[in-house]
Order: sequence, then structure tokens, then C-alpha cells
Amino acid sequence: MRKFVFSSLFVTALAGCQANSAGVPTAAANDVDGAAVAAQPSAAEAEGVEAASPVPANFDDWVAAFRQRARAEGIDPVTLAAAFDDVRYQPRVIELDRSQPEFVRPIWEYLDSAVSATRVDQGRIKLKEHRETARQMAQRYGVPEEIVAAIWGVESNYGDNFGSFSTIDALATLGYDGRRPAFAASELMTALRILQRGDISRARMQGSWAGAMGHTQFLPSSFETYAVDGDGDGRRDIWGSIPDVMASTANYLAEAGWQSGQPWGVEVVLPNGFDYSQTELSTRLSSGEWAAQGVRPAGDDELPAFASASVIAPAGARGPAFLVGPNYRAILRYNNATSYALAVGALADRIAGRGGIEQTWPRHERPLSRSQVREMQQRLNARGFDTGTPDGVMGPNTRRGLREFQRSIDQIPDGFATQRLLERLESEQS
Repeated sequence: MRKFVFSSLFVTALAGCQANSAGVPTAAANDVDGAAVAAQPSAAEAEGVEAASPVPANFDDWVAAFRQRARAEGIDPVTLAAAFDDVRYQPRVIELDRSQPEFVRPIWEYLDSAVSATRVDQGRIKLKEHRETARQMAQRYGVPEEIVAAIWGVESNYGDNFGSFSTIDALATLGYDGRRPAFAASELMTALRILQRGDISRARMQGSWAGAMGHTQFLPSSFETYAVDGDGDGRRDIWGSIPDVMASTANYLAEAGWQSGQPWGVEVVLPNGFDYSQTELSTRLSSGEWAAQGVRPAGDDELPAFASASVIAPAGARGPAFLVGPNYRAILRYNNATSYALAVGALADRIAGRGGIEQTWPRHERPLSRSQVREMQQRLNARGFDTGTPDGVMGPNTRRGLREFQRSIDQIPDGFATQRLLERLESEQS
């Protein structure tokens, strides 16, 4: 889940490679790709019925020690009592924290859901309902209202499901028994400061199993740094105040480097013979330089005048390509996954009445499971195409090694992993 620690991707930071509990896509923290999305449970499934696991005997001891530490760091007794007198260990949180989904779904299936016609319609309705607020926040922060609406839609389906886990319970559970206890404990301390400040009560401080909160899923550290009182009532309420939600989300993106007046990106058509090794965010050229290589817009408009832009092709040479600029990178600061940032951009375009993605996805391709990606990495390494330590996650290192293998067999080196490429590696090493 970010901020310059992850907000709704506490999951990325906390679970190592990850996903969300309220609509957040997955990405590996150390080798981010995001083209394929881990098959996580839905928010309803994630929150389901609590497991009947017993509370660990020393959870209360951990809470007592944390209370002492928090008191030493300036948290008052009233806040500590409200937070911890009835704190509960949550076995379901640990179950979700430790889950490592084996199967992934391709980016086009994620986009089908994230940018559905229903979600587009709902986004337009929400902007109409909150038109004046949306316009005020767009003017104040320079972030278009449709971008804020798109993040709202992807993160919580416009508030229909931002999670019902107690943030204090979830973070205490993760601080005691999670895979990133120090990180969770730090977020828990921040949550206590939020309670002490009076922005929200403990009972209303709810969100995902990973600690992300409210309509647009801020971690406590993100809330503390970027949340804004948009309605002027003296509190920052991203659970119940839509002006606060819109202001906080726009402020986050503005602080992440959003450039007013620029689009997030545009769908493009790549020329025959294009060098797909350039389709990484680390490769940045001006729009003019990309145009000189034959990159052209998919529609009738001209390429945006980006001084520093990247070409991405999430499904390789057989799928759509996009020219993305600084604002796409700002969205990635919110959630560092290609699938997420592309969904936000595409949904925003549709909400604003612009066209959707025109080129077709290779829907016949079946994504590799994590164990298959690990096997591919191992086989590529054995052939001398270095991918780094096999971890089951597609990312820049793996794509680089895969491109080298594709060149060696006279295929377009687009770095897009397919079942057929894995079978080719298996047959050549059998």
C-alpha cells in the first residue's frame, strides 16, 4: 500500500509484492511490473467471517509494551485507553498478510473490472453530485477532477467498500505477528497520533486489513502527511467528508509531482521494427524523440508535448502501447503498479468523455503462475540470460533476460512472458 511510503499499497510495502484489500492492484516492491494482477480475494471475501483462531498468549504483552512506548512518545492516556482497552487480535489479517497468490490474472481482465461501464457511469454521477467541490479542488491543486474520481473509483468503488477492519486492530495484529512488524508498528503509532489530534474516532477509523483507510485508502502515514481539511470543519475526515476525500487525494498527487495541464499519457501505435527494450519507465525521451522513431498516436490527436516520457507495452508487441509522462509517474507514487496507474488513467478518460483503449489485448494468452515465472527465471539463468534471483515476479530484470532469449530465437524481444516461451525453454533444456 506508499507515500513516498505507499498509501493503499501497504500491501506492496507490507506483503512484499502486493495487492489490496479494497480494490488495489498488485506489484512487487523490488521488481515492479504490474502487468499481471495477483488473484486476491475480493474485499468482501477478505473481510469474511473471522477465523476461530485463539488469541496468542503474548499478544496482550506486546500491546502493553507498545502502550508504554507510545506513552513515551507523547500519546496521552485517554487516547491509549480508547485505542487499546478493547483491542482485538485479528487472525484474518494474518491469514491475508501471509497469503502468496499462485495465480495471476492478466492486465486486460483487471481493466475490464476497473474500467467497467458501470464504474464509468458511477464516476460521472459522483462528479455531478459533487460538482462544485470537485471543481474547487481541481482549481486549488491543479489535478483534474476526473483523475480524483478515478482513484476514488478504483480504490473503493466510490466508497461502497473501503473496508471494515478496525485500523487499530489490524495494525496491532500486524505489528505483533505480521511479516513487516516494524513497518506496521510505525503506522500504528501514526494512527494513534491521528486519534489524539481528533480527526477521527477509533470506532470510525476503519479500512483494509493492511491498514489503508477511507474512500481513497490512505495509510496512517499518508494521512498524516497529505490529508487535508477540505470542508473547513477543523478535521480531516476521509471516511465521511467528500470535500476532505477530494482535497486529500488531489493534494497527494500534487505533492507527488502532478503537472497541471498535462495528460497522464496517450495510447500510441509503435512502428514495425520498434526496439521493445525501450518499453521501460527508466527510458525517458521527449515526445519529439519518440515521434522521430515512428511512434504515433492511436487516435487523431497529436502526441502530448512531453519533455520526458516513456513508452510502455504491458502485453508486449501483441497489445496496446502507451506514451506516458510525469503525471503517470505521479499516479504510480500513489500505487506502484502498471495495472493500477493505467486503470486510473483509462477510467479518468472515460469519465471525462474521452475514448477508451482502442487496440486489442492478446486475450488468448494465459498468464504464467508465480511458480511458472520462477521456473522461467531459473531456466533463463541456466541459459545465461540473467534475471537475478528467481522470485516468481515479472519485472525489469526478468524482462531483460527474457528479451535476450527472444532475440536468440529470432522473436520480437518484447519481454512479454507467455506459456509458449516457457514451453520453448523447457523443450530446449529437456
